[in-house]
Amino acid sequence: MKDDNFALIQPNIENNALLREPQKEGFLAISNHYNPENTKREIGIVLPVGCGKSGLITLTPFAIKSKRTLVIAPNLNIKEQLYQEFNPSNLQMFYQKCKVIDITKYPEPAKIEGKNTNKVDLEEADVVVTNIQQIQGTENKWLNSLSSDFFDLILVDEAHHNVADSWSRVRSQFPNAKIVNFSATPSRADGQSMEGEIIYSYPIFKAIENGFVKRLTAKVLNPTSLKYVRKQDGQEIEVSLDEVIRLGEEDADFRRSIVSSEESLSTIIDCSIRELNNLRNKTSDNNHKIIASALNYTHCIQITEAYRARDLRADYIHSREDSKVNSRILEKLDNHELDVIVQVRKLGEGFDHPYLSIATVCSIFSHLSPFAQFVGRVMRVIDQNDKNSLKNQGVVIYHAGSNIARRWSDFQEFSEADQDYFDQLLPVDEVNFTDNNELTREPYQRTSTNYIEIREQDSVTIEELPLLKDDIEALKAVELLRSKGYDVKLSPIPVTKQKRRIASKTALDDLNKIKTGEILSKRNINSEGKELDKNYLGKTNFVIVKSAIDRKCNELIGRSSGQRHEFTQHELDNINENLDSILATVEMELFNGKA
Repeated sequence: MKDDNFALIQPNIENNALLREPQKEGFLAISNHYNPENTKREIGIVLPVGCGKSGLITLTPFAIKSKRTLVIAPNLNIKEQLYQEFNPSNLQMFYQKCKVIDITKYPEPAKIEGKNTNKVDLEEADVVVTNIQQIQGTENKWLNSLSSDFFDLILVDEAHHNVADSWSRVRSQFPNAKIVNFSATPSRADGQSMEGEIIYSYPIFKAIENGFVKRLTAKVLNPTSLKYVRKQDGQEIEVSLDEVIRLGEEDADFRRSIVSSEESLSTIIDCSIRELNNLRNKTSDNNHKIIASALNYTHCIQITEAYRARDLRADYIHSREDSKVNSRILEKLDNHELDVIVQVRKLGEGFDHPYLSIATVCSIFSHLSPFAQFVGRVMRVIDQNDKNSLKNQGVVIYHAGSNIARRWSDFQEFSEADQDYFDQLLPVDEVNFTDNNELTREPYQRTSTNYIEIREQDSVTIEELPLLKDDIEALKAVELLRSKGYDVKLSPIPVTKQKRRIASKTALDDLNKIKTGEILSKRNINSEGKELDKNYLGKTNFVIVKSAIDRKCNELIGRSSGQRHEFTQHELDNINENLDSILATVEMELFNGKA
């Protein structure tokens, strides 16, 4: 007979100085909720990044004296992190690290891990940790083999995912189990709300004041005027800042162009580099880094190229890249061998690198929830519990025309205090949250007929929005300077011709690889197959197509194989301008019998 350790062990919580305020308050809220008079089985807890959510998860089974608890993580990385918090063999497990239990007997953990787990492991455990993929599906062996009362408590981490159909089977399989959902955001990327009544949330303002998360500042790039050209009529139009903001609100193509056209993207990138240098100089710490959000794979390359041309060590990760490639890049990040990491919603929940301090917004966010997840990457503190540390500062940078602030219909789902926080970070005035017709999550396509080319921006100023407006005298001084015309202008960061050429050369190779994959994918051809190798040289389909593209690029500018290191910037620009016709020629020759 298994001991009910969560009922037998008395945890040290109320007067434990090692526990954080949200952990103690969250524990009390859960304890008070589950009483004989309250029949609501499913509740929600909202804690900002860095406030001790994993620790509260380990405390929750004690709150209801659980007989056996199921902990569900959204992915493998978070599953392993949570398991280690329960694992008594880990000297840094939460119960030991925070002196929650002062005896040698700990609740018994187990994790569902394919063939390494059997039913006896689960029967002997007090807490079972898994990821949702292991227990979903109608024919799931774990769910089918467990009785309906096997778990009396289910804890769901990053529960803004849990409105998906895959969770309904888990709920119905254990109909009497209490369910506690944990998240930093109470809504999903698609705007749906997290399941369960939110009984406790910890405001971001308090988290900042207690030194649990970084103090953030927003930098808004405001061009006095902007010139752009619509592709459909070729007309060049110059608009004022007010019109830039209006177009950002109303025109999805304009928003995408703001974050992808070279002219406007350059101002965003230049501002982020200046902020990075300011923070590094102020803290005498060169480990601070930039994280940039991109629209898609091609955009990742474009942004990375721009940072490299400015002499920064930049790289990108993407779901289309091999996992080993992504792992090597993340290892470089951990070893402080990068200044910039670019990604498309790849570094999400569970990713923890406190030296990410500058968030460069180069993508479009339809809702507040995915944006908050992205900003969460720069909220992890470097100096724990030190609200005055210069290192515990982060900056969010976006362009006035990208409409970051005005299209998040889930904004009102946050607590009142957090609405105030985001309202100062990203001012929102007179927003109609009931109309979602203008929301867009379409990927940026360079070949779109509605793509807008940004030609020129005039006198880009940086508007700084502090999140705690406590320095009234300083703000008055800033307003006085602005009233007299002393706006801070953003000067472009000089790019050396050599650095630009090297970055362009690398970007061209990356882009040709992408186009190779697209050509093969369009025809359902296996990139590792060899049916295109007509000369039987042992070359894969990928190599055949990529080589053909490279060869046509060389022919265009009169270069031979092996001379790419000698390409001039003019030649690289010429190739980029003609890449669509090069690709069309390659496809015609390879797949119409002419090669």
